[in-house]
Amino acid sequence: MPSSTIRRQMKNVVNNYTEPEKKVREATSNDPWGPSSSLMSEIADLTYNVVAFSEIMSMIWKRLNDHGKNWRHVYKALTLLDYLIKTGSERVALQCKENIFAIQTLKDFQFIDRDGKDQGINVREKSKQLVVLLKDDDRLKGERSQALKTKERMAQVATSVGSNNQISFGRGSSQPNLSTSYSEEYGKSEGSPASYHGSTSPNASSELEQARPQTSGEEELQLQLALAMSREAAEQDCATRWGSKQQMVERMLEQEQAIKRVFAQDKSRCPLPQLTWQDISVLESVNNALKPVADFTDILSGENYVTVSSPAAHVGPFRRCAGGVR
Repeated sequence: MPSSTIRRQMKNVVNNYTEPEKKVREATSNDPWGPSSSLMSEIADLTYNVVAFSEIMSMIWKRLNDHGKNWRHVYKALTLLDYLIKTGSERVALQCKENIFAIQTLKDFQFIDRDGKDQGINVREKSKQLVVLLKDDDRLKGERSQALKTKERMAQVATSVGSNNQISFGRGSSQPNLSTSYSEEYGKSEGSPASYHGSTSPNASSELEQARPQTSGEEELQLQLALAMSREAAEQDCATRWGSKQQMVERMLEQEQAIKRVFAQDKSRCPLPQLTWQDISVLESVNNALKPVADFTDILSGENYVTVSSPAAHVGPFRRCAGGVR
């Protein structure tokens, strides 16, 4: 789990944030990726609850007041706000109009990162787009209607395909978890694409026809949703595959510190700690699991140390060292 996520969870506990507030904080975090479509959809649903709506908007305005290195807080808050205006409660747009000055001031947002890149331009452009949308009632009404129709159409297709192909979705039929449904459909069709698509019933085909975008705007929105779901599924898969490997790397770093302590105490002794066969087995498992991890170089240096390119290179010296294994 990333350290930023751990810190955010600790702050959630310390400040006793509510569930809606936690979701907004997660969607507008400093992580270098955008908020997931499923998370924004959950927050949009919560805006129809009066209490949750107040908590959500309060946290969004707080994020919009950030500055400097926390520019992602501001940009993601604007992105979330744009989504809520189009698919959430109408109260969202109403409150934004009442506080439009807070959004307008962000057109002057400035931040240059360490590489000299102007990250403030993302915030400036997004704020301008939102202000234009909020000031044009006809456009706002049209985009909101279009977004809701697209969301409803995709929900109907997801429900139909799920019922005909025994695919379960994370949420109800009215607002399914699209990212979850996408990954589950992909998982079932990966082994045999022909069998998956061939089993679709005429009803499902009819629903798919209805889901075709009617305008270029709908087509673009569906494409953005599909890309977001694909990216989220990939991130979840990556986190699942690398979680345990990170623990293995941490164990390797602990072994390194133990080696350095032994060598610092007495250079005449073997600079390798006393390990059990179980430890060596762990190291060999690390090597097999971390083959993609490169550049484990110069971890050890000195007369009796070796420079390694993978964790398993530690195993040889352990076995050669007199008394190195017990």
